[in-house]
Amino acid sequence: MQLEVMPMPKQRVLEAEQREEAMEMSGLDLWKHEKPPRICPLPPPLPPAAVACDEATLVPPLNFAMVDDGIFRSGFPDTSNFRFLKTLNLRSIVYLCPEPYPETNMEFLEKNGIRLHQFGIEGRKEPFVNIPDDKIREALKVVLDPRNQPLLIHCKRGKHRTGCVVGCLRKLQKWCLSSVFDEYHRFAAAKARITDQRFMELFDVSSLKHLTPSHC
Repeated sequence: MQLEVMPMPKQRVLEAEQREEAMEMSGLDLWKHEKPPRICPLPPPLPPAAVACDEATLVPPLNFAMVDDGIFRSGFPDTSNFRFLKTLNLRSIVYLCPEPYPETNMEFLEKNGIRLHQFGIEGRKEPFVNIPDDKIREALKVVLDPRNQPLLIHCKRGKHRTGCVVGCLRKLQKWCLSSVFDEYHRFAAAKARITDQRFMELFDVSSLKHLTPSHC
């Protein structure tokens, strides 16, 4: 049996359409008069926290490292490094620059009973580098003397002059040349000099063998 759907009278259709329009308009008007949501501005970003360096902070000098028992290396220490240096119980400092040692550093050495051994080597750039063989030898004699240890070897940046002294010490310790150069490059990095490496390669350690330290 088929059901026949009777069409809705036109009047009722018209009324339904009018009701829909009225509802749509009512909703639109409400939206127009509705207050927009209040947006709270985000707080400004906080500045990065400053690293607090109080009196208890231990700050090693630039390029600081242990070379061997009782022997250390670094760049030029400043006042911020003094507290760290005290923990090393240093007896000596081997200073490889020709400039006078700063007064504040001298006061620190005197206060802590540290002896200064200065071997003034000019810090020139290639091709004007001149590494004095005699001063490197004299510096090594101080480094190898157990009475001067613990000690710190340093120049300005702890790269070239310090690197040459440590490199020659490594030859005395019978390191192979490639290992000597690897260590030198680790500190000198992009500033590595062919002149320094040639000096270390040709440096004759035979006159220092009688000073062979117990830790070699």
